Amino acid sequence: MRFDFFDLQLVLHIVSTGSLTKGADRSAISLQAASERIKKLEQYFETPLFIRQTTGVELTTAGHAFVEHARQLLAQKDQLEQEMQRFKSSTIEPLTLWCNSSAQSEYLPPLLPQYLVLHPEMNIDLHEAESSEIVDALTQGIASLGLVSNFFDTRHLQTKEFASDPLVLICPPTHNLAQHQQLNLVEALSYGFIGLKPHHSLQQSIETQAKLLGFNIQYRLRLPNFGAIAEVVAKGVGIAIMPARAAQRLQSDYDFHSIQLLGAWANRKLLLTTQNFNQLPNSYKQFADFLLQHRP
Repeated sequence: MRFDFFDLQLVLHIVSTGSLTKGADRSAISLQAASERIKKLEQYFETPLFIRQTTGVELTTAGHAFVEHARQLLAQKDQLEQEMQRFKSSTIEPLTLWCNSSAQSEYLPPLLPQYLVLHPEMNIDLHEAESSEIVDALTQGIASLGLVSNFFDTRHLQTKEFASDPLVLICPPTHNLAQHQQLNLVEALSYGFIGLKPHHSLQQSIETQAKLLGFNIQYRLRLPNFGAIAEVVAKGVGIAIMPARAAQRLQSDYDFHSIQLLGAWANRKLLLTTQNFNQLPNSYKQFADFLLQHRP
C-alpha cells in the first residue's frame, strides 16, 4: 500500500471537523472512499488511528503522532513548492537587448552563452537595429537597454563604455593601398568602394566623413553584411571600411589586406546605453553588470 499527501490532508480534515463524513466532504471525496483510505492507512501502520463513536471520531495515541508528522510533512511540501517556483521559466519575460550589427555579430556571441548558462531561468531577445534607431527607442522608452556607437548623440541618456570598436579599411593584397599599414580616409576616397546598404548607420557615418573632406564615395557594389563585402574585396573588385573586429574574424576566410584608419571618427566605441541605470529592473541591472564585467 502507498499513501500520499492527499491521505495526510484527509486525516487533518477529519481531525479539524471531528467527523469522518465532514472530513470526506472537505476533501471532495465520498464517505466510502474516505473510509477505505483510512482503513488502508491503519493496515499499513498496523494500528488504529481513530476511535469511532456515534458522535464522531477521536484520535488514538498513534493517531496523535500521525497528525503531528502529517502537519510537518505538509508544511515541508508547501515550502518545497514555493522554492521550486523560482526556477519556473515559462512566466519570466525575456531580457531585450537592442544592439547594432557590430555588437550583434562581433562582441555578443561569446558573452551571451556564458550569461545564459549562469542564469538558466533567463531568456534573451536580441533586437538588431541601427544605432540611430536604438537611441530613439531608448529616448522614447520603447527600449530599456542598448549597445550603440558613440557616433550618435547620447548626451540625454546614460552611457557606459562597453568596447572599443575601431574601423579599418580593407583592400585586395595587390591594391595600390596595400603598401600602407595606416592611412587617413582622404587617401582612399579616389578609389571605388564596396559598401553596406544605404540605410546602414555605419555607411552613413563614412559618407558624412567623406563629404566633410569634399568627396562623394563612389560605390561599385552595395551589400547587406560584412562577410559578403570581404568576399567581394578579396576578389579585387574594390575597397571597403568595416569594424576591425569583423575584419579579424573574416581574414581567415578571405585574402585581403587590412589598414588602420587614422582620426577620432574611425576610433569609435560601443556604449551600453539606457535612460537611467539605477532605475532599470533588477533583471536588467544584473545583465548590464554582467556585460560590463565581461567587456571585451
